[in-house]
Amino acid sequence: MSNPKLRCEDLSVGDQREAVVVENLSRTQIVQYAGASGDFNPIHHDETFATGAAGYPSVFAHGMLTMGLTGKLLTDWLGDGVLRSFGVRFVSQVWPGDTLTARGTVRSVEDRGDDGLVSIDLVTVNQKGEPVVTGSATALLARSR
Repeated sequence: MSNPKLRCEDLSVGDQREAVVVENLSRTQIVQYAGASGDFNPIHHDETFATGAAGYPSVFAHGMLTMGLTGKLLTDWLGDGVLRSFGVRFVSQVWPGDTLTARGTVRSVEDRGDDGLVSIDLVTVNQKGEPVVTGSATALLARSR
């Protein structure tokens, strides 16, 4: 459901929103995402494979799960149905037990007549403050009349 109260003029360059998008990510959540996405790569659910054959210290979350969690910040802040673009770069693995905090910063607000195009820079960090995802999004928000 969209946030009808948020208007383009409610946002200014430099405005930020930050939220914890997952606390103590569990292996169960990672496996649930595998089921929902159909991505059953064993590095995400098979500890023996992940640590042995693949050489990782443990299983780790899907990049797209981390992107989806980051997207929660956007929809909670801006509302549903307003995103026009959303892209990320996966910077580091997300491990079971990680807590992720996403932050969005308004980069620009462009007048588009009855609407405004808002550009937002994104970063999601783990509990150590290390970036795991960086990216950007744009949203088309109505202006007050």
